[in-house]
Amino acid sequence: MSIKLTPLPLSPKADRVKMAEFGREIHGVDLKNVTPAQFAQIREALYKHEVILFRDVQISPAEQAAFTKAFDTTSGYGHAFDPSVSEISTRLLQMHGIPGVPEVQLIGHGTIFNHEGVARADLNHPTHKEFHKTVVSPEDEAKGYTRYYRWHIDAAFYDLSPPRVTSLYGAIVPKGIPQIVRYDDGSGDELPVTLGATAFVNTNNTFELLPAEYKSLAVRMKVKYAPHLYAWVNNTHAVSTGIAIENEGLEVPLGDLPPWTEEKRKVLSVLWKNEVTGKLHFQVHPSIAHELLVDPLPAGANRTGALYPDGAHITDLRTVRDILFKIQRPGIASNLVYAHDWQKNDLVLFHNRGLMHSVTGALKDDDLRVFHQCNLHGSDDPAPPSAEDIKKYA
Repeated sequence: MSIKLTPLPLSPKADRVKMAEFGREIHGVDLKNVTPAQFAQIREALYKHEVILFRDVQISPAEQAAFTKAFDTTSGYGHAFDPSVSEISTRLLQMHGIPGVPEVQLIGHGTIFNHEGVARADLNHPTHKEFHKTVVSPEDEAKGYTRYYRWHIDAAFYDLSPPRVTSLYGAIVPKGIPQIVRYDDGSGDELPVTLGATAFVNTNNTFELLPAEYKSLAVRMKVKYAPHLYAWVNNTHAVSTGIAIENEGLEVPLGDLPPWTEEKRKVLSVLWKNEVTGKLHFQVHPSIAHELLVDPLPAGANRTGALYPDGAHITDLRTVRDILFKIQRPGIASNLVYAHDWQKNDLVLFHNRGLMHSVTGALKDDDLRVFHQCNLHGSDDPAPPSAEDIKKYA
């Protein structure tokens, strides 16, 4: 039996051309009895549309973990280097593992008791006020203004390969007054969102928006990540759009981090090739990029206007961030963002190798929100641009 796909509702501001294929709701599937043919269609839909939604789903944490693992059957626990770690807590990352299924984490807001074997969990919905250098004023917050928290990719970027898929299940979803995400960067850009919406952007759009000289740079560039990413940036602040870190020199020195080894640091192409569509996605976690490595132009390539035609190893953190900001900021414009309006028992799966996402909004103390999140480290690293891609764009 074929599944049915319907488009997810886009913002009135959305670019209907660039967002035409983004997001689909899937109908006609019993997730407890998915046939191989149906799963093949679901997998294709995920890679083609980046975000897929199943409404009004009853699914246990173990079933959610198994369904997520089906997209990469040799994947494994991805939140910590030691799967016995059931809780992770830094300023930028708080997670509580569900007993017996540690790969499924509790995230949300408020205090819950006796939930899926967890006696008590104190959850916090992160807001920009905890991380940005500047914040929305109390007066404007009272009017409903808010910001993106932090644009990111779900991955450890140390030793483990990035997950292919993340699943999010809305077990308890609070309702409240809609808010307005404000960019506060001089652009005047804003995006109305529902309370606690999760924002997504297709990073193929980020690549396609680039001028020729930056496409040439992208197909030749790799990024080296810092170890213990959240510990490294634990004291830093984000810019007002959540797409970059302010250059304040607040990073923890690498020598002061928990033990790490150089060979386990991830060095990946900044472009990841979609394994179904073949499209290139500019996939860099902007908060924790540490160095950039640029290959020289291939023989015979046009050097006119080329950036770093002879290659480069860029270690100055300000320069690294400036380059990434120039590339990534256009890709989070409000007309390119899908903000998911959560309903109770929504199951959302997203292609973690083809998009970035961010928390939005601020919840009140009495807003109870409980989500189950699962992502498993990949069985391999994402595919970089092919020789044909480099020849085409370099």
